[in-house]
Amino acid sequence: MRNDPRIQRITALLRDAFAAPPGTRRVTIALLAGILCHSIFAAAVLSMMYAMFYGLRTGLGEVPHPWHYLANVLLVVQFPLAHSLLLTAAGRRFLTKLAPAGYGIALSTTNYAIIASVQLLTLFWLWTPSGAVWWEAEGPMFALICMAYTGSWLLLIKAIFDAGAELQSGALGWLSLLADKAPKFPDLPTLGLFRYLRQPIYLAFALTLWTVPVWTPDQMLLAILWTGYCIGAPMLKERRLAKQFGKRFYAYQQRTPYMIPRVQSGRGRVETAK
Repeated sequence: MRNDPRIQRITALLRDAFAAPPGTRRVTIALLAGILCHSIFAAAVLSMMYAMFYGLRTGLGEVPHPWHYLANVLLVVQFPLAHSLLLTAAGRRFLTKLAPAGYGIALSTTNYAIIASVQLLTLFWLWTPSGAVWWEAEGPMFALICMAYTGSWLLLIKAIFDAGAELQSGALGWLSLLADKAPKFPDLPTLGLFRYLRQPIYLAFALTLWTVPVWTPDQMLLAILWTGYCIGAPMLKERRLAKQFGKRFYAYQQRTPYMIPRVQSGRGRVETAK
């Protein structure tokens, strides 16, 4: 465990942050960015978990019929659209401009996490519920689905940890600034769930959409549109990884399935499902 690079990265980041050199302005900005980032991040995740569990019946939006259909679709697509655009070269430049002069590069990952969290809060709080309920689990079925829903979120947390929790949560930026060091990004993820498939985060994220105990037209809309995003968006991500890691990524791509894990054949031979 102590030699695990995932743990070592986080330990080193925290050690450097606690040994931060003097700099009142830098330290203050870093701490404020961290508090803001993780507060909004936690609120967004909890809002998403709660809203989907109840089939998106808890939104506070009041857009009149039939315009609420359009409003809800726009709420759904704004997240993956901006999420992807901010990963482009222009998007990364925009993220650096959101921080005070001199701190933009360090805080770009934190700014990215903040914006993504605000997007999620906007979606789930401003959603206009349809009021229709197609199906609601009861009794033993309710318990089973709750277990599946919890398992999907735990799988997502595990995948995020394997990919680099410090990067995915936004902590890398503000902790690096606090330590007055350039952010050190995680290497190509190949440990944990990434040994079995290349896109475990997107798979786990998709599973959270389909393991809910309440089905409404609202939840179905979200599940269909975001599942399409989970399947297609990683292709753009892999282009960036190929450009960054070159032959290493291509070798990893050849031996590791995209989103469906390998299964054993009847003779014990490993088959690759891509």
